[in-house]
Amino acid sequence: MSWLDRLAENVDELRRAGGLQQNGRSAEALPILDGVLAAATDPTTRAYALVQRFGALINLGRIADFAAAMTTAENAVREIPDPYLRGQMHAFAALGAHLERNLDRGVTHLVQASRALAAVRENDSETAWGWHDLAMAYSYLGFHGHALTAIEQARQVGVAVGLAPEIFAAPGIRLRNAVSLDHQGDTDGCLRVLRDIEAELTRYVSIGADQLRPGSRAAYGYSLARRAALGEETGADAAKWLTGGGDSIRTRDLRHLGNVCLTLATGRPGPALSMLDSVPVSAEILGAAEPARLRSICHAAAGDHAAAHAADRYAFRLAAQRIDRLRDGYLDGVAARLDAQETQRDGGRYGDETLTDPLTGLPNRRQLERYVATMLARGERAAIGVCDLVGFTEVNARHGRHCGDLVLQRIAGVLSRVMRRGDFVARFAGDEFVVVLPGAGTTQAAEVSRRIAAAANAENWQILVPGTPISLAAGWSEVGANGRTLSAALAAAAANRLPSRPLSEMT
Repeated sequence: MSWLDRLAENVDELRRAGGLQQNGRSAEALPILDGVLAAATDPTTRAYALVQRFGALINLGRIADFAAAMTTAENAVREIPDPYLRGQMHAFAALGAHLERNLDRGVTHLVQASRALAAVRENDSETAWGWHDLAMAYSYLGFHGHALTAIEQARQVGVAVGLAPEIFAAPGIRLRNAVSLDHQGDTDGCLRVLRDIEAELTRYVSIGADQLRPGSRAAYGYSLARRAALGEETGADAAKWLTGGGDSIRTRDLRHLGNVCLTLATGRPGPALSMLDSVPVSAEILGAAEPARLRSICHAAAGDHAAAHAADRYAFRLAAQRIDRLRDGYLDGVAARLDAQETQRDGGRYGDETLTDPLTGLPNRRQLERYVATMLARGERAAIGVCDLVGFTEVNARHGRHCGDLVLQRIAGVLSRVMRRGDFVARFAGDEFVVVLPGAGTTQAAEVSRRIAAAANAENWQILVPGTPISLAAGWSEVGANGRTLSAALAAAAANRLPSRPLSEMT
């Protein structure tokens, strides 16, 4: 059943507005949503309409209206205990924060959106679109890996409810990844991704291009035009794909930059430069470095290699401000901080904010002791894991304490991400973390241990702290079994630590 079918009022109007937005016609959807809000009295219907209206304003780039629209939508959603609406609202809010160039707020909304959508139990087409919009937000804020994961989730949910997979092609995600590679000097990598995008377009056209979303047209068109600007011939007509595509600011800017690329590809670098200077484009669509990189290509084609070099250096400097290693560390740090805020709100369980580690946002040693004491008083038992970082001393020595703090925040995020619902994670001391798995035995602890090891080993430590390998040493024990206390369990777990491999047995 579609989420819309659960609404009490104005279902047809909301479905029509949603279809218009998905087809890049937000300006037409907006008055329909305003009409629904003028007539509807059902709180859930109003919350849904307010969230969709917020999304329409973002698509149209009406930044001056963002704050009021988000506040109204957030207040309405707060009264509706539905994770889909929360996830969709936070995904839109992340996009809005990105357009306002507020990274901190944008990342916070990304984490909240991901958690809310992951909590949806009954998936439908609206949930698939929620994952799609979250993928877009990840991509625009520069988290390309997270964006690809989210769009795959959208595709899987969509297919499960009968939507064609090509609807969630989202070429813009890989396009932003491609130009990001070019901005950082990896033009060969950029071209590989752009070739893959064209291959996908060819495949989708062969099964019916009418299934592609209009919003994808400009992204496909720009991918083709960008390849042409880099000197590669394409098998598809870029100009055709740059037409249409809806009324969003993203489509408008991609169309303009695509025409710049096509002008350059026809051997007219002077007019291409004039086009770049004549129409300003948002720095948030393909990154602030894209116009500078195109200017460099134009100068090189005109034979002005000094100007080309200067423009390339400027593009590289702009791109360096968006490198993923700092953003990934920031994302995990925000996730940990949100965990801390959630536990602080539950004062009866966790006490005051002196129980929180200020660096990672995780519960600290005092909070761990209180948590376990309460659990033991109820006669419960749990698996206890002690994890510490191998190589952390060398990180501080070679890269400084700032990088060491980023590593600790990244590990806090990894642990928080792989835990099961109801598990407890704390920063115990220094580079030592403790996890508590209530009611868990050997089998459950072994599975969590494997997940921790896999997640830690999958992190790209070479990018964050080059030349300094990082791994986790983990040991496990039990608390509450045979009267074992927390201190005894921690000592047994510490003695049982093994580096970066799953637990074999608990003591």
